[in-house]
Amino acid sequence: MTQLITPPTPEPAPFTDAAQAVARLEELYSQATGFLCESFTTAMQGTEPGARYRAYYPEIRFSTSSYAQVDSRLSFGHVSHPGTHATTVTRPDLFRSYLTQQIGLLIRNHGQPVQIGPSSTPIPLHFAVANAPDLVVPHEGAAGFTLRDVFDVPDLATTNDDIVNGTHVSEDGAGPLSLFTAQRVDYSLARLAHYTATDAAHFQNHILFTNYQFYVSEFEAYARAQLADPASGYTSFVSTGNVEITDPDTQIETLAKLPQMPSYHLKRADGSGITLVNIGVGPSNAKTATDHIAVLRPHAWLMVGHCAGLRNTQALGDFVLAHAYLREDHVLDDDLPVWVPIPALAEIQIALEQAVAEVTELSGYDLKRIMRTGTVATIDNRNWELRDQSGPVQRLSQSRAIALDMESATIAANGYRFRVPYGTLLCVSDKPLHGELKLPGMASTFYTTQVSRHLRIGIRAMETLRGMPLERLHSRKLRSFDETAFL
Repeated sequence: MTQLITPPTPEPAPFTDAAQAVARLEELYSQATGFLCESFTTAMQGTEPGARYRAYYPEIRFSTSSYAQVDSRLSFGHVSHPGTHATTVTRPDLFRSYLTQQIGLLIRNHGQPVQIGPSSTPIPLHFAVANAPDLVVPHEGAAGFTLRDVFDVPDLATTNDDIVNGTHVSEDGAGPLSLFTAQRVDYSLARLAHYTATDAAHFQNHILFTNYQFYVSEFEAYARAQLADPASGYTSFVSTGNVEITDPDTQIETLAKLPQMPSYHLKRADGSGITLVNIGVGPSNAKTATDHIAVLRPHAWLMVGHCAGLRNTQALGDFVLAHAYLREDHVLDDDLPVWVPIPALAEIQIALEQAVAEVTELSGYDLKRIMRTGTVATIDNRNWELRDQSGPVQRLSQSRAIALDMESATIAANGYRFRVPYGTLLCVSDKPLHGELKLPGMASTFYTTQVSRHLRIGIRAMETLRGMPLERLHSRKLRSFDETAFL
């Protein structure tokens, strides 16, 4: 049998101070990944390894024998029933503020310590070396030894969404403390860097999704204006390729090849800034982006893109505030059945409507001139107009849909699934059922007059949400019967 070598680690220890608990998580994680990086470096120097090297993710474990009487208004920060609850942890340095907050709430609401120690889940080598830029794991067969015989590699059997989908079955009887396991988080951190060309550390707590590049230049212009104002609270702007500027006059060289979903970040020191992600067109991209950003536990995400207006009374440039979704995107059907309702969240809806009123300087009944609230249909066929329209148009009419796009329902449904507050404010860019197609001349005029205003509305809504306590923003509508303690 091959010898198994693991790093020395301290025994699990109780903590009643959240900051100290997170410090121990960072210590354990650093020891484990440092051991794997050092062992891998030695193995790649030419001497065939004579042992198997393994290190484990750190773990938070919490036990209580009482049904705690907590504030019934809270949707997080406590376990729902007595027993043991646990979660593995990765990158505690990246999630320090989040972990400190969530562990602190758990300790305070139950009056019990958390146990911090090593878990029984191995850290895959690929994830351990992710933050060591001088180390690259070769593909299978490129090293002088069989990689999987010496190190643990990513295991899809334990990298899944069973917890968020409500299908999780514990192997040791412990319920989950958080929505994602450490390996699931590591998987998404790697994918985020690939798809967005920016490091996960730059992502802010408020995410704007758009489906057009036109919004990017407007966002950069807004960011530069904010950096020029010392009172804005924003500290820097990050473009693709991790290019970060603090001086609004600094020029940014555009990447020769943009990633699939370029992301841009207007940062604040506490992470409460705004990230803009251009997901492009289609529900697949929308699902991919939200699948991975969800592990960062953002406070809210909003879709601010373009749509087809379905009513003759709408005009190009009108706004659509979604309060329901007709899901014909199909990409989430296996994770979230279409019979599951996706409710509108009052806090998000109010923030968006107020933002429209403030930016357009219209209010009350006059606001109805430029904005409609109703059902948004999301479809997976961009050229749906070319098919027999009798079926689609009948369904759209029966659903009372007022707009159609290819991303909004996906983003909202994944927000619901991942317990991330969500919302949608679209801008009508064409009316295909009424003879107004999105043609080049029409589109360019629309873009120059509407994009800036639409983006400012999205940003203003996010600024309103930023001032809202998390306890109020994270609605109980998003939580299930047997919910995790951590957001």
